[in-house]
Amino acid sequence: MAAVLLAGALVMGSCANNGGQKNDANVNENPQEEKVEVKNVEGRKNFNDQAVITPLPAIMIATYDENENPDVMMAAWGGQCGPKHICFNLSAHKTTENIRLKKAFTVSFATKGDIVQSDYFGIVSANDVPDKVKKAGFTVTKSPNVDAPIVNEYKLTLECKVVKMDEDGNGGARVVGEVINMSADESILDAEGKIDLGKLQPVIFDSSKNTYRVVGEKVGDAWGSGKAIQEKG
Repeated sequence: MAAVLLAGALVMGSCANNGGQKNDANVNENPQEEKVEVKNVEGRKNFNDQAVITPLPAIMIATYDENENPDVMMAAWGGQCGPKHICFNLSAHKTTENIRLKKAFTVSFATKGDIVQSDYFGIVSANDVPDKVKKAGFTVTKSPNVDAPIVNEYKLTLECKVVKMDEDGNGGARVVGEVINMSADESILDAEGKIDLGKLQPVIFDSSKNTYRVVGEKVGDAWGSGKAIQEKG
């Protein structure tokens, strides 16, 4: 079973709040449900249904088209949804079409050292620039496990097959992929052979400021730091 190293979340739409008055700005609307009036939380600034969820990984999704031309796009609306599964939402993109066709993709992560190229992959569509990978100065190797490219310049890559694809009716879809293999460049491994995020320096997307931030220093131990309270009895 492949080990998966991924953090993330899903972000929904945004809307501004306007004081305590009842108007379209503080009414949540689900197209399948009735409108629900939103009540302000006292003592806080209220943003209605604007969602700032963190961390949002800068996920780099690589695919092949029908001519085996590689494409890479950045996506932030995704994350790990099981021991070896990743889920993300895509609107109508060339990547979405490629995933439908190939039923496979690879996932890597934008880092401090490649943020210019990674952001470029999120700005430009392969529908307009078919050779965008080459233009960015990146190269690919065909995955030996799935019908998708591995971007050589990204040091951590998950090779995935599609296990579920829920179409949204507008050309987009929610995709669930199963990790078949994870590979890493030895330069990002620690002395025990594990992934070292301090060496990888992955970035997260800050949706509040529309910026990228490097994952920071260690602040505690998972399933360990909380024992200081637990042991008080």
